[in-house]
Amino acid sequence: MPADLAVLGLEQLGLPAAQAATAAGVATVGFTPEHATATWLNAGRAPAGAALSAAELRRMLATGFRATSDPAVLGRVRTALICAPTPPGPGRAPDLGALRAVTETLAARLRPRTLVVVESAVHPGTTHDVVRPLLEYGSGLRAGRDFHLACAPGRADPGGRAPGSAPRVIGGLTPACTEAAAAFYGRLTDKVVRAKGVAEAEAVKVLETNFRHVNTALVNEMAVLCHELGVDLWDVVRCAETRPHGPAPFRPGPGVGGHAAPMDPGGRLRLVGLAREVNERMPRYVTERAAALLNEHGKSARGARVLLLGVTHTPDVPDLPGDEGTPAHEIAALLMALGAQLTYHDPLVARWRVAGRPVPRAVALYEAAAEADLTLLLQPHATYDLQGLAAKAPLLLDTRGATPAGAAHRL
Repeated sequence: MPADLAVLGLEQLGLPAAQAATAAGVATVGFTPEHATATWLNAGRAPAGAALSAAELRRMLATGFRATSDPAVLGRVRTALICAPTPPGPGRAPDLGALRAVTETLAARLRPRTLVVVESAVHPGTTHDVVRPLLEYGSGLRAGRDFHLACAPGRADPGGRAPGSAPRVIGGLTPACTEAAAAFYGRLTDKVVRAKGVAEAEAVKVLETNFRHVNTALVNEMAVLCHELGVDLWDVVRCAETRPHGPAPFRPGPGVGGHAAPMDPGGRLRLVGLAREVNERMPRYVTERAAALLNEHGKSARGARVLLLGVTHTPDVPDLPGDEGTPAHEIAALLMALGAQLTYHDPLVARWRVAGRPVPRAVALYEAAAEADLTLLLQPHATYDLQGLAAKAPLLLDTRGATPAGAAHRL
């Protein structure tokens, strides 16, 4: 079946975008420059760290989705979504290497009247100043006249109600570009929100990402303060949330991590820098709390048997956004440096490596919790019977406030 849509980049943004499109009946092809990745996906095997299960991928394949490393398919579609990853690079600015590469690949095959949409997380100005020139130079076409160009910042919702269920913000290079993009996304979601332009749509991603990081930093600082004062943080949060128009339901935790790094164009957002510092301290703080708990119970961190529960970034979603920079990975590395003997359990992660070393996976969960000197809850997956685990574990540190009150030590 000929494809109407090409999704360029099959990582954290690309696969959910393709899933939403196929669920809406849009004939979709996924492009990746890696032949092995395409083969793996077409065999129904979700790559490690994907926010997509193997069953969901197989359903996509059954409805016509295919992955390919052949760029020729890009010349036969009416819409192309650029979903390349943009991880933090030097100076913490988004690394645009993958985005530039797929854009150049698309440009060489771009046809008139094609709609091109940037979903990658980028700083304001990137679509106009980076993507547009690459497309125009490589194709000989002019954006806004010969093809449509827009930005619709990705809103992946791991564990959400349905693929593409979130409203989509769209900003086009021209009003016609905006309407072309709105017509496409109207097939995927019930609500399309038109931004004033491309830069405004890009800035929406900056605001949404930083809102999460700044507010999480605030509750993380409250967690540290309340522990030092002997105050029950979780009772404070519960009470504060009853105020009309009060605090949004943010929770402290072992760190932020994940795929959406704080975004600070030009280093001008001072709150974002402070929030980053606070959140980046949390893995070390959790490690120190774990070591202190062991000491209080007559054990040293060196040689202690520590079980880590839940190592994914999102509860109930098999996403492992790279080995570096995630709370679970950082905490594990710090505990290893203290000499702890680690095991982990996660129903969604069959194998896990930290600092290049495999971490043994606990098979019998309750037996492992009973034998561990310390069980550290990092991600409260729905399959965990937390009350039962708290009863089995001699010492349990809950970093998410998910266990029943009084059943465990909390962050």
